[in-house]
Amino acid sequence: MKDDRCIFCKIAAGEIPSATLYEDTDFRVVLDLNPASKGHALIIPKEHYRNLYDLDDALAAKALVLAKKMICKLKDVLGCDGYNIVQNNEEAAGQSVFHFHMHMIPRYQGDTVGLGWHMGTLTEEDKKELLEKIR
Repeated sequence: MKDDRCIFCKIAAGEIPSATLYEDTDFRVVLDLNPASKGHALIIPKEHYRNLYDLDDALAAKALVLAKKMICKLKDVLGCDGYNIVQNNEEAAGQSVFHFHMHMIPRYQGDTVGLGWHMGTLTEEDKKELLEKIR
């Protein structure tokens, strides 16, 4: 299903021009208009899903396979040193467009792309609590 108010639905449908790197029946891959680095691209499904929670398993698997395919090609084209695959769910996690999408961000030695976080420590208490609740 498509959401007529969603900008990513419009991009995925080709209603808004984009620099399309790849397209199939389920996805469009486009260059990000506000790139974190040269070659930053987005994988956008053509159907509207708010985030990963709403995506069916088969399409989620296909998105990851597509990400691998794209970064393998783009790594050679761009000559980058590595890649981040980023996917945010909900505002607290940095999602700003509420249409599932994956960022493919090329990384270059010494770049200033800021994707880090403060490393914490897994406490015995947290570990025990989570292991008990997940089983």
